[in-house]
Amino acid sequence: MIKIQEYSGHIRNWEALCRELKIGSSLSREEREQAILVKAYEAWGADMANHMHGMFAFALWDDEEKKLFCLRDQFGTKPFYYYETADGKLLYGTSVRKLMEQPGFVKELNEEMLQLYLTFTYPAGENTFFRGMKKLMPGHYLTWQRRELRIHRYWAPEFHPDESKSLDEWADEIHTTLQEIMTEVKSADETAQSFLSGGVDSSYVLAMSDVKMADSCGYEEERFDESKLAQQTADILGRKFFRRVITPEEYFATVPYVMYNMEQPLGDASAIVFAIGCKAAADHTKICYSGEGADEFFGGYNMYRNAERYGENLKTFYVGNTNIMKEDEKKRILKKYDPDVLPIELAERIYEETEGLDPLSKMSDVDIQIWLEGDIYLNVDKMSTAAGLEIRMPLTDTRIFDIASRMPSKYKVNEEQNKVAFRTAAAKVLPEEIAFRKKLGFIVPIRIWMADDRYNQDVREKFHSEMAEKFFNVDEINAIFDDYIGGNSDNWRKIWTIYTFLVWYEEYFVKR
Repeated sequence: MIKIQEYSGHIRNWEALCRELKIGSSLSREEREQAILVKAYEAWGADMANHMHGMFAFALWDDEEKKLFCLRDQFGTKPFYYYETADGKLLYGTSVRKLMEQPGFVKELNEEMLQLYLTFTYPAGENTFFRGMKKLMPGHYLTWQRRELRIHRYWAPEFHPDESKSLDEWADEIHTTLQEIMTEVKSADETAQSFLSGGVDSSYVLAMSDVKMADSCGYEEERFDESKLAQQTADILGRKFFRRVITPEEYFATVPYVMYNMEQPLGDASAIVFAIGCKAAADHTKICYSGEGADEFFGGYNMYRNAERYGENLKTFYVGNTNIMKEDEKKRILKKYDPDVLPIELAERIYEETEGLDPLSKMSDVDIQIWLEGDIYLNVDKMSTAAGLEIRMPLTDTRIFDIASRMPSKYKVNEEQNKVAFRTAAAKVLPEEIAFRKKLGFIVPIRIWMADDRYNQDVREKFHSEMAEKFFNVDEINAIFDDYIGGNSDNWRKIWTIYTFLVWYEEYFVKR
């Protein structure tokens, strides 16, 4: 008998799986997805995830074999953690706090992660900020049998460029595949809304959906406010539009909530905005679409246009989308610095896997395996869960990635544009000025707010605190802060990364 011990997610192709596995279609969603997991495991065993599309992490107990089987989806959209206790038990689940509450867990800070965090700004790799607790990585499953833990990899991103197709043919394939996926993203009895920024990804998802309402966040500072562009898109597509204006006071007041519910520190300033957006959306919907995945798959970041120039040098420095502090600076500000804990080591295996590929494919693979899992999907899962909102990401799908994996890089970026083929596909349902709009990013006015003494008092206090003294040479971090206040706005990310760690540490090691 197979028992479901833990499950988080949404199985997109449930209708096809129910037919194939002979599961009744009259079941509730919860009953249906549980039945799919059990029957898929019985039919395909460890290969089951390669038959499933969607977002999922789960643990199954095989009573006959006396074996635990835990699996995380190909991209890591849902988290999964595990911890071996001193007396030989395995704790596991989709929530850090659930593990912490179980007998045998010993709460200790893994200080090595702080050193990595100052570069990445998120918990990168399989280790966590809690000593002994690990993440099951994307595309992996674990088995626990007779007190023996084994980790296996069942899927990895692979790139096999196909030069036989034209730009229009690639765009057609993206479009028809997304059409198919959109029929699966929700059931007929479900209603949803869609997050909308000024960018092409969320605009394309909205245009391809049947949702009637788009949700966006904005600011009073117009130069940072994408919501006006989002509203134009919603108007063109004939959808209602909800805009949530975020003030600096609300933004800073939300930081402890975010760090507590994130369960590990995250130095992505947009996470605070996303958390507020999730809470606002949850007031009037239970399901919301979001556009994550396309940037990493199809060459969406402006830095990808430099890929050819970086060439073979990539493997000496490129560790993903963020690289905030270099080793010399970390050595200067940290009380404990270990020269053997280097960010580039997390990417070494990926560069080995991509040997012989073009530079853009290498950059994309690093971001898919490190940045997407460690930052983007962590943020989406934890902030939506905290708000009681379910987010579904149509563009994060192995069928979409399959197209990207075969597409030559010349159809992803060129000298003038990024995401060329993807934008060409989006132009089938969007005006060209939206489909080919320059990428703005999820901009937050934090770089100006944090320099304002009306809002930065908690930052100042934490930078001078006994808590900061545990980890940092406070004179050094305050010199960085003073330089930022003095006009060096490039320092804002460094300040924010240190600050978010201190807020998180206070939530998990001082208050509790």
